[in-house]
Amino acid sequence: MHTSDREPSDPSDETFNYYSGGCFIVPDARALDAKVEIMSIAPRPASAASPAARWLTPDQQRVWRTYLLGVARLDEYLDADLRKHGLDLGEYEILVCLEEVEGRQLRMSELADRVHQSRSRLTHTIARMERAGLVERLTCPTDRRGVWAHLTEAGYELLSAAAPGHVAAVRHAFLEAVGEEDFAAIGRAFTAVLEATEENRQDPA
Repeated sequence: MHTSDREPSDPSDETFNYYSGGCFIVPDARALDAKVEIMSIAPRPASAASPAARWLTPDQQRVWRTYLLGVARLDEYLDADLRKHGLDLGEYEILVCLEEVEGRQLRMSELADRVHQSRSRLTHTIARMERAGLVERLTCPTDRRGVWAHLTEAGYELLSAAAPGHVAAVRHAFLEAVGEEDFAAIGRAFTAVLEATEENRQDPA
């Protein structure tokens, strides 16, 4: 099931298998539901000490807030689907990342970067998954300070069991909901977002 040479951006490609398509983890979508209406994006008078801000127009605010709420709802929907297999979206992403690489293992530092988690948070997540028998931590043979996260056979089997339903959920709530034309536009838009934010990225602490 090695998928690293696949292009999951094509909604017609049947090899679009494990990964949810780059959704961001939002801890509580319901909390965002409540907050999205009161976010302080509306124009305010500029103080004498600060220049006037470039506030969002009403249409821009609507699109921005819809985006935030949509991401939260999508993550919540996918997370609920994975709960049937005893996983959350973050754990599923870890299993996917490990399955995609040769040897099914990565240094913890590299894995943290790939799944966009702080190293301390990843350590707790991996410890929980290790207790469940899904992964194991191994000492790097060439660097005793280095630790690898390795996908176990049980983890691979759980990923294989969860993947079909997860991909069906992605297709229903995202690909089919937006349509092929808008799906391609989202890909172009977020390529631009990644490029615009790359220079400010920091390694997870």
